[in-house]
Amino acid sequence: MAPEPNEIAAAGADAPRRLFVYSGGFVFQKRVRRILELAGWDVRLGLAGAEDRIGVWGRSPYATRGEAMAARSGAALVRIEDAFLRSIHPGRAGGEPPVGLLIDQHGVHFDCRHPSDLETLLATHPLDDAALMARARRAIAQMKRDHLSKYNAFTPEVDVPNPGYVLVIDQTRGDASITHGNASEATFREMLAFAQIEHPGARILIKTHPESQSGARAGHFGPNDHDGRTELFTTPVSPWALLEGAVAVYTVSSGMGFEAILAGHKPRVFGQPFYGGWGLTQDEAPCPRRERKLTRAQLFAAAMILYPTWYDPWRDRLATMEEVMDGLAARSRAWREDRAGGVAYGMRLWKRKPLQRVFGAEKPLIFNDKPAEATARAKAIGAPVLAWAGRVDEALEAETARAHVPLIRIEDGFLRSRGLGADLVPPLSLVRDDLGIYYDPATPSRLEYLVAQAAQRDEHPRAAALISRLRSSGLSKYNLGSHDLPDLPSGHRILVPGQVEDDASIRLGTSGISTNLKLLEEVRAFNPEALILYKPHPDVEAGLREGKVARPEKLADLVLTHTDPAALIERVDEVWTMTSGLGFEALLRGVKVTTLGAPFYAGWGLTTDKGQVPARREARPSLEALVQAVLIDYPRYFDPVTGTPCPVEVVLDRLEHGPLPGPGAGNRLIAKLQGWFASYAHLWR
Repeated sequence: MAPEPNEIAAAGADAPRRLFVYSGGFVFQKRVRRILELAGWDVRLGLAGAEDRIGVWGRSPYATRGEAMAARSGAALVRIEDAFLRSIHPGRAGGEPPVGLLIDQHGVHFDCRHPSDLETLLATHPLDDAALMARARRAIAQMKRDHLSKYNAFTPEVDVPNPGYVLVIDQTRGDASITHGNASEATFREMLAFAQIEHPGARILIKTHPESQSGARAGHFGPNDHDGRTELFTTPVSPWALLEGAVAVYTVSSGMGFEAILAGHKPRVFGQPFYGGWGLTQDEAPCPRRERKLTRAQLFAAAMILYPTWYDPWRDRLATMEEVMDGLAARSRAWREDRAGGVAYGMRLWKRKPLQRVFGAEKPLIFNDKPAEATARAKAIGAPVLAWAGRVDEALEAETARAHVPLIRIEDGFLRSRGLGADLVPPLSLVRDDLGIYYDPATPSRLEYLVAQAAQRDEHPRAAALISRLRSSGLSKYNLGSHDLPDLPSGHRILVPGQVEDDASIRLGTSGISTNLKLLEEVRAFNPEALILYKPHPDVEAGLREGKVARPEKLADLVLTHTDPAALIERVDEVWTMTSGLGFEALLRGVKVTTLGAPFYAGWGLTTDKGQVPARREARPSLEALVQAVLIDYPRYFDPVTGTPCPVEVVLDRLEHGPLPGPGAGNRLIAKLQGWFASYAHLWR
């Protein structure tokens, strides 16, 4: 089987091929130049020789300079285009750089006059490798699930018209894929007429291009095309949601026609795009060279896995398609959730700067700690109230409910930092819950919904890889302490993690057993012969929070202070806990867990539960499905290096290798005072 382009680039990295360019885009667009360099091209200005290559941008007007130089020098052309997943906004609308390039040494994918590298792949590659086809099918499912498209400035929750319409896809005027796809402006009129004739009485929905919606470029249809049953649809919505409601799809050469195939349609095609002619479309003008019949997975594998050169902007290296999809999903989610801004409530002063960086990139957060004022400001700007979960009170709930303003609870994620929140170390992950919060079992949370959703899927390869990596790296929530463990006595070892006793997860997630002392007494009562290892909570060890047990050695065989919990878990047989996140980390490492409260990971059939867990947790996820929900789908991750949203794997890289944010000067003293006031606040109540 032919190697993937990334493998070709890696093989040729020792001897870069000279690529001469003659347009400013290659000089000033750093991302494009960097991807080319990583792919093994030495991008240069100057005069090319016959043995060199000349890079041009597709069939753009600027390509003529390079084409003229190629004709004069005898150098071969390399045509470069954006890959089929690009960015949030179109390049013309937001100036965002692409996450991948199509580097074609024989043509360009939308020019049907000559075979491109993509057409050659589709025509000659075996496309029969079982692993490759499985990757393709999983990726198609992920694109649908995460609502990923070439451009992603839309919100999946926005309603689309009632199903039953015929979808006609518009494109921008003068687009090269029209001219070089054996079509013209007249072809769009013909396409609309065919749709109206072939579906008499049906609603016709004309989908405008994202660049037309932003005003960057005109399309082929306008208000004059309304005729009672034909509607110009300009609302930014998920292409996948729009395709789901369509009974038929018409296109000239739009990339959305490719997505229509992946969505299960057989679109009517009036030009000659790369996806036409392989048995997956109804072709009005078929390309006679294309005689092979392909499956959707084969088409996807060639166009999305084998053909593009993908880029990872966080680690500055070439990437797999899956890595690019995960990264684009993280960035798209952040844009979709943050684009309206928000009013932040109950945020301590030290948290405001990191929260602004995470949630205020699209529109700055407004901070207000008065329930009525915060709600009024949020309603005025059409944004939610983002409240630190532990600071939500009845007054805020009442105000937001009365004003019909969304209330979003914010809390630290499960892979937080290298250092304590009580030490004011900024978090690398945060959760954003529109239903409840994960540590309060009294009401459903978004996490519970995500666990149930993940349980319905058969495979979770990304979660499985994440589990393996966490086990091998020893990473945990705070990543404190030493990996050097004391000698542990032999016997049946039970690890009992202490907790902060005034923590919300204890107040809300426990009933009869809610202190570390009672926890130890209960564990000893159930396990009189076991070797009990007590690990105090890091915040309690640091003197920052409540929860110290007087003489724990009376109940525990060994008290382990300043010890890395992830390393400790590897050497025990069980973990008994009230609601500690350490129970979840034990599950990750294959250790039996018994819960005495109702933590987020209890009640799903993976733990022994002695507490009162919600009956609504009926799903029975695999460990991989639980991890998919808890560590991938639920949190938002933030990269301190690039200052952008990122996938969880990037945060793992930072935790393993750095650099990482620290608490800053003076934060330790502030943390001490903060803990003291929290502990003695009851004296002033």
